[in-house]
Amino acid sequence: MAQIIVVTSGKGGVGKTTSSAAIATGLALKGHKTVVVDFDIGLRNLDLIMGCERRVVYDFVNVINGEANLNQALIKDKRTPNLFVLPASQTRDKDALTKEGVGRVLENLGKDFEYIICDSPAGIETGAMMALYFADTAIVTTNPEVSSVRDSDRILGMLQSKSKRAEEGLAPVNEYLLLTRYSPARVATGEMLSVADVEEILAIPLLGVIPESQAVLKASNSGIPVIIDQESDAGKAYSDAVARLTGEEVEMRFVNEEKKGFLKRIFGS
Repeated sequence: MAQIIVVTSGKGGVGKTTSSAAIATGLALKGHKTVVVDFDIGLRNLDLIMGCERRVVYDFVNVINGEANLNQALIKDKRTPNLFVLPASQTRDKDALTKEGVGRVLENLGKDFEYIICDSPAGIETGAMMALYFADTAIVTTNPEVSSVRDSDRILGMLQSKSKRAEEGLAPVNEYLLLTRYSPARVATGEMLSVADVEEILAIPLLGVIPESQAVLKASNSGIPVIIDQESDAGKAYSDAVARLTGEEVEMRFVNEEKKGFLKRIFGS
């Protein structure tokens, strides 16, 4: 049976779609048949980050409405075997998503895939609530700033009360924290919250810490998930997070400021 994982947040612009693309790619690279579904109806950014925007013919809403089947709408990733994308519609509004329709699509995907990654819009509007409703696992994505963490705490409340698991009295949704755009140097100067601060506020297990990195922007502009770039700290951090998600024990990197050696202090990097 497929594991449904929602990548969610309370605040926009924290890196959910980047994280969804990276995590889905990382799972596929480990040999797991994975599909990533864009729930951001009306905007549709996932296909850009995955580099498949020109190949979108049918979308999630077309499948819900019976205007296309999954085979027609799913896009096979060019780089990674076992990875598929189900894009969102740019021309419909979020009311096009219904519990019955979304549930039916996820059930059908579950017959063929090990992991279903749901790329949620920010906040608690229809698309976001649909994405988190069916989740088995939630990756709550936040930046180390007070407003982002506060809004993420609200999402945790929604997961614990509004999910299908909560409604049916099943085991609760597994919750993980993914901390993005983290800079130990800025933590040291008091410009952002530390990992410990965020963990204390949200009180959920830490899945990964993604450092601030130009590689993220470069990857997004190139249509290549940043996890592919294993020369970058961000790519390595996402690989670590995927390893933890699949049960491996991996040391948490990129949490502390790197101490520069004598030559680096003199000549720079």
